[in-house]
Amino acid sequence: MELAETLDIGGYELSIDPMTPADIPRLHELSVSVSWPHRADDWAMAIGLGHGWVARDQIGRIFGSAMWFPFSQNVASIGMVITSPRLQDQGAGRWLMRRVLDETHGRARVLNATKEAYRLYVSLGFQTLARVAQMNGIVTDCPEYPLGARAMQPADRAQILQLDTDAMGVARPEVMAAVLAVSEGLVIERAGRITGFSLMRHFGRGRVIGPIVAENEADAMALCGPFIAAHRGEFLRVDTREPQGVFFDFLEAAGIVDFDSVQRMSLERLPDPVGAARTFGLVNQALG
Repeated sequence: MELAETLDIGGYELSIDPMTPADIPRLHELSVSVSWPHRADDWAMAIGLGHGWVARDQIGRIFGSAMWFPFSQNVASIGMVITSPRLQDQGAGRWLMRRVLDETHGRARVLNATKEAYRLYVSLGFQTLARVAQMNGIVTDCPEYPLGARAMQPADRAQILQLDTDAMGVARPEVMAAVLAVSEGLVIERAGRITGFSLMRHFGRGRVIGPIVAENEADAMALCGPFIAAHRGEFLRVDTREPQGVFFDFLEAAGIVDFDSVQRMSLERLPDPVGAARTFGLVNQALG
Protein backbone atom coordinates (compact mmCIF):
# COMPACT_ATOMS: atom_id res chain seq x y z
CA MET A 1 0.00 0.00 0.00
CA GLU A 2 1.34 3.41 -0.96
CA LEU A 3 2.42 5.57 1.95
CA ALA A 4 0.43 8.77 2.44
CA GLU A 5 2.49 11.94 2.11
CA THR A 6 0.49 13.73 4.80
CA LEU A 7 -0.95 12.61 8.12
CA ASP A 8 -3.65 14.31 10.21
CA ILE A 9 -3.08 13.68 13.92
CA GLY A 10 -4.97 15.51 16.61
CA GLY A 11 -5.50 18.58 14.47
CA TYR A 12 -1.92 18.62 13.16
CA GLU A 13 -1.44 18.03 9.44
CA LEU A 14 2.03 16.60 9.07
CA SER A 15 4.05 16.13 5.89
CA ILE A 16 6.85 13.61 5.54
CA ASP A 17 9.99 15.28 4.19
CA PRO A 18 13.61 14.23 3.65
CA MET A 19 15.86 15.17 6.57
CA THR A 20 18.55 17.78 5.81
CA PRO A 21 21.27 19.56 7.83
CA ALA A 22 19.01 22.63 7.95
CA ASP A 23 16.71 20.60 10.24
CA ILE A 24 19.35 20.15 12.95
CA PRO A 25 18.15 22.93 15.31
CA ARG A 26 14.58 21.57 15.28
CA LEU A 27 15.77 17.96 15.51
CA HIS A 28 17.83 18.91 18.54
CA GLU A 29 14.72 20.43 20.12
CA LEU A 30 12.82 17.21 19.35
CA SER A 31 15.43 14.98 20.98
CA VAL A 32 15.59 17.25 24.05
CA SER A 33 11.79 16.97 24.36
CA VAL A 34 12.12 13.19 24.93
CA SER A 35 15.20 13.56 27.17
CA TRP A 36 17.69 12.19 24.65
CA PRO A 37 21.20 13.60 25.26
CA HIS A 38 22.19 14.17 21.63
CA ARG A 39 23.92 17.45 20.84
CA ALA A 40 23.54 19.31 17.56
CA ASP A 41 26.95 17.88 16.58
CA ASP A 42 25.68 14.34 17.21
CA TRP A 43 22.74 15.00 14.90
CA ALA A 44 25.12 16.39 12.27
CA MET A 45 27.20 13.20 12.35
CA ALA A 46 24.07 11.06 12.01
CA ILE A 47 22.76 13.06 9.05
CA GLY A 48 26.17 12.84 7.39
CA LEU A 49 26.13 9.06 7.64
CA GLY A 50 22.50 8.13 7.05
CA HIS A 51 19.21 8.80 5.35
CA GLY A 52 16.35 10.34 7.29
CA TRP A 53 12.78 11.55 7.25
CA VAL A 54 10.97 14.11 9.37
CA ALA A 55 7.30 14.68 10.16
CA ARG A 56 6.76 18.42 9.77
CA ASP A 57 3.72 20.62 10.35
CA GLN A 58 2.60 23.46 8.11
CA ILE A 59 4.70 26.08 9.91
CA GLY A 60 7.89 24.02 9.82
CA ARG A 61 7.91 22.48 13.28
CA ILE A 62 9.25 18.91 13.46
CA PHE A 63 7.18 16.37 15.39
CA GLY A 64 8.98 13.16 14.41
CA SER A 65 12.11 11.67 12.88
CA ALA A 66 13.44 8.34 11.63
CA MET A 67 16.76 7.41 10.04
CA TRP A 68 18.58 4.45 8.56
CA PHE A 69 22.27 3.83 8.05
CA PRO A 70 23.71 1.54 5.36
CA PHE A 71 26.18 -1.16 6.42
CA SER A 72 27.71 -2.65 3.26
CA GLN A 73 25.03 -3.49 0.68
CA ASN A 74 23.09 -5.97 2.77
CA VAL A 75 22.42 -4.54 6.23
CA ALA A 76 20.80 -1.34 7.53
CA SER A 77 20.73 -0.01 11.06
CA ILE A 78 17.60 1.98 11.93
CA GLY A 79 17.76 4.71 14.53
CA MET A 80 16.93 8.25 15.66
CA VAL A 81 13.24 7.27 15.64
CA ILE A 82 11.53 9.94 17.75
CA THR A 83 8.02 11.32 17.99
CA SER A 84 6.98 14.34 20.00
CA PRO A 85 5.48 13.38 23.38
CA ARG A 86 2.12 14.92 22.41
CA LEU A 87 1.91 12.65 19.33
CA GLN A 88 3.21 9.39 20.77
CA ASP A 89 0.77 6.48 20.31
CA GLN A 90 -1.06 8.38 17.56
CA GLY A 91 0.54 6.76 14.51
CA ALA A 92 3.34 9.14 13.60
CA GLY A 93 6.09 6.67 14.55
CA ARG A 94 4.53 3.89 12.47
CA TRP A 95 4.11 6.29 9.53
CA LEU A 96 7.81 7.23 9.61
CA MET A 97 8.92 3.63 10.11
CA ARG A 98 6.94 2.49 7.08
CA ARG A 99 8.90 4.94 4.93
CA VAL A 100 12.21 3.68 6.35
CA LEU A 101 11.22 0.03 5.89
CA ASP A 102 10.20 0.71 2.29
CA GLU A 103 13.59 2.31 1.61
CA THR A 104 15.55 -0.50 3.22
CA HIS A 105 13.66 -3.38 1.62
CA GLY A 106 16.11 -6.11 0.61
CA ARG A 107 18.51 -5.43 3.49
CA ALA A 108 18.65 -7.09 6.89
CA ARG A 109 17.33 -4.45 9.33
CA VAL A 110 18.57 -4.03 12.92
CA LEU A 111 17.74 -1.45 15.59
CA ASN A 112 17.91 -0.77 19.32
CA ALA A 113 14.43 -0.24 20.72
CA THR A 114 13.61 2.08 23.59
CA LYS A 115 10.92 0.99 26.03
CA GLU A 116 8.53 3.53 24.46
CA ALA A 117 8.99 2.17 20.93
CA TYR A 118 9.31 -1.55 21.68
CA ARG A 119 5.65 -2.43 21.05
CA LEU A 120 5.72 -0.60 17.70
CA TYR A 121 8.70 -2.62 16.51
CA VAL A 122 7.17 -5.91 17.66
CA SER A 123 4.03 -5.05 15.69
CA LEU A 124 6.21 -4.50 12.61
CA GLY A 125 7.74 -7.96 12.93
CA PHE A 126 11.05 -7.24 14.67
CA GLN A 127 12.44 -9.98 16.93
CA THR A 128 14.36 -9.34 20.16
CA LEU A 129 18.02 -10.38 20.16
CA ALA A 130 19.62 -8.98 23.32
CA ARG A 131 19.45 -6.32 25.99
CA VAL A 132 21.79 -3.35 25.57
CA ALA A 133 22.68 -1.60 28.82
CA GLN A 134 23.10 2.18 28.65
CA MET A 135 25.79 2.71 31.27
CA ASN A 136 26.76 6.24 32.18
CA GLY A 137 27.69 8.55 35.00
CA ILE A 138 30.34 10.74 36.55
CA VAL A 139 33.59 8.83 36.97
CA THR A 140 34.20 8.54 40.71
CA ASP A 141 37.03 6.02 40.74
CA CYS A 142 39.21 3.95 38.47
CA PRO A 143 39.37 0.36 39.68
CA GLU A 144 42.44 -1.69 38.91
CA TYR A 145 42.50 -2.94 35.33
CA PRO A 146 44.80 -5.12 33.22
CA LEU A 147 47.61 -3.36 31.41
CA GLY A 148 48.54 -3.90 27.78
CA ALA A 149 46.68 -1.27 25.74
CA ARG A 150 48.62 1.37 23.81
CA ALA A 151 47.65 4.53 21.96
CA MET A 152 46.20 4.03 18.49
CA GLN A 153 48.51 4.94 15.60
CA PRO A 154 47.57 5.81 11.99
CA ALA A 155 49.17 2.55 10.83
CA ASP A 156 46.61 0.62 12.92
CA ARG A 157 43.65 1.84 10.89
CA ALA A 158 43.35 -1.06 8.42
CA GLN A 159 43.46 -3.69 11.16
CA ILE A 160 40.94 -1.74 13.26
CA LEU A 161 38.50 -1.62 10.35
CA GLN A 162 38.89 -5.34 9.72
CA LEU A 163 38.46 -6.17 13.40
CA ASP A 164 35.27 -4.10 13.56
CA THR A 165 33.95 -5.85 10.45
CA ASP A 166 34.69 -9.27 11.91
CA ALA A 167 33.06 -8.47 15.27
CA MET A 168 29.97 -6.93 13.64
CA GLY A 169 29.68 -9.51 10.88
CA VAL A 170 29.34 -6.66 8.36
CA ALA A 171 31.53 -3.82 7.12
CA ARG A 172 30.62 -0.23 7.99
CA PRO A 173 33.55 1.78 6.61
CA GLU A 174 31.74 5.13 6.42
CA VAL A 175 30.63 4.93 10.05
CA MET A 176 34.07 3.93 11.25
CA ALA A 177 35.80 6.64 9.19
CA ALA A 178 33.57 9.30 10.74
CA VAL A 179 34.12 7.98 14.27
CA LEU A 180 37.86 7.59 13.84
CA ALA A 181 38.10 11.19 12.64
CA VAL A 182 36.81 12.56 15.98
CA SER A 183 38.09 9.95 18.45
CA GLU A 184 41.02 9.04 20.64
CA GLY A 185 41.89 5.37 20.37
CA LEU A 186 43.56 2.52 22.22
CA VAL A 187 44.58 -0.86 20.83
CA ILE A 188 45.87 -4.18 22.09
CA GLU A 189 48.57 -5.65 19.88
CA ARG A 190 49.91 -9.17 20.18
CA ALA A 191 52.60 -10.62 17.92
CA GLY A 192 52.18 -7.73 15.50
CA ARG A 193 48.39 -8.17 15.21
CA ILE A 194 45.70 -5.86 16.59
CA THR A 195 43.37 -8.03 18.70
CA GLY A 196 41.26 -5.29 20.28
CA PHE A 197 40.53 -1.58 20.14
CA SER A 198 38.45 1.16 21.75
CA LEU A 199 37.54 4.66 20.62
CA MET A 200 36.37 7.60 22.74
CA ARG A 201 34.75 10.82 21.52
CA HIS A 202 32.52 13.67 22.67
CA PHE A 203 28.86 12.67 22.70
CA GLY A 204 25.77 13.79 24.58
CA ARG A 205 26.47 14.97 28.12
CA GLY A 206 30.17 14.14 27.99
CA ARG A 207 32.08 11.39 26.22
CA VAL A 208 31.23 7.90 25.01
CA ILE A 209 33.66 4.98 24.82
CA GLY A 210 32.73 2.97 21.75
CA PRO A 211 33.09 0.94 19.78
CA ILE A 212 34.97 -1.41 22.08
CA VAL A 213 36.07 -4.64 20.39
CA ALA A 214 38.00 -7.24 22.37
CA GLU A 215 38.53 -10.98 22.69
CA ASN A 216 37.60 -11.14 26.38
CA GLU A 217 36.50 -9.08 29.36
CA ALA A 218 40.04 -8.51 30.62
CA ASP A 219 41.01 -6.94 27.30
CA ALA A 220 37.83 -4.84 27.30
CA MET A 221 38.79 -3.47 30.73
CA ALA A 222 42.34 -2.79 29.51
CA LEU A 223 40.89 -0.83 26.60
CA CYS A 224 38.63 1.30 28.83
CA GLY A 225 40.77 1.71 31.94
CA PRO A 226 43.10 4.44 30.66
CA PHE A 227 40.15 6.51 29.39
CA ILE A 228 38.37 6.17 32.72
CA ALA A 229 41.51 7.06 34.69
CA ALA A 230 42.04 10.16 32.56
CA HIS A 231 38.50 11.47 33.07
CA ARG A 232 37.77 11.29 36.80
CA GLY A 233 34.98 13.68 37.70
CA GLU A 234 33.66 13.72 34.12
CA PHE A 235 30.63 12.11 32.47
CA LEU A 236 31.33 8.92 30.49
CA ARG A 237 28.99 6.55 28.72
CA VAL A 238 29.26 2.98 27.42
CA ASP A 239 26.46 1.14 25.59
CA THR A 240 27.14 -2.55 26.06
CA ARG A 241 25.55 -5.91 25.27
CA GLU A 242 27.47 -7.38 28.24
CA PRO A 243 24.81 -7.04 30.98
CA GLN A 244 26.77 -8.96 33.61
CA GLY A 245 30.30 -10.09 34.38
CA VAL A 246 33.59 -8.52 35.37
CA PHE A 247 33.53 -5.88 32.60
CA PHE A 248 30.07 -4.70 33.68
CA ASP A 249 31.16 -4.70 37.34
CA PHE A 250 34.32 -2.76 36.45
CA LEU A 251 32.29 0.01 34.82
CA GLU A 252 29.88 0.22 37.73
CA ALA A 253 32.75 0.42 40.23
CA ALA A 254 34.05 3.42 38.27
CA GLY A 255 30.70 5.22 38.57
CA ILE A 256 29.52 4.30 35.05
CA VAL A 257 26.28 2.66 36.15
CA ASP A 258 23.40 0.79 34.52
CA PHE A 259 21.16 3.80 33.83
CA ASP A 260 18.72 2.47 31.22
CA SER A 261 18.40 -0.19 28.57
CA VAL A 262 17.19 -0.83 25.04
CA GLN A 263 16.45 -4.06 23.19
CA ARG A 264 18.50 -5.03 20.15
CA MET A 265 16.03 -6.26 17.53
CA SER A 266 16.15 -7.41 13.93
CA LEU A 267 13.64 -7.96 11.16
CA GLU A 268 15.77 -10.48 9.26
CA ARG A 269 18.69 -12.76 10.12
CA LEU A 270 21.89 -10.78 10.57
CA PRO A 271 25.34 -11.89 9.38
CA ASP A 272 27.31 -13.84 11.99
CA PRO A 273 30.47 -12.37 13.54
CA VAL A 274 33.82 -13.84 12.47
CA GLY A 275 36.78 -14.64 14.70
CA ALA A 276 37.42 -14.41 18.42
CA ALA A 277 36.74 -10.72 19.04
CA ARG A 278 33.30 -9.39 19.95
CA THR A 279 31.74 -5.97 20.43
CA PHE A 280 31.74 -4.90 24.08
CA GLY A 281 30.66 -1.32 23.41
CA LEU A 282 28.60 0.30 20.66
CA VAL A 283 29.35 3.44 18.65
CA ASN A 284 25.91 4.50 19.87
CA GLN A 285 22.43 3.02 19.81
CA ALA A 286 21.63 4.24 16.27
CA LEU A 287 24.87 3.10 14.66
CA GLY A 288 25.44 -0.16 16.52
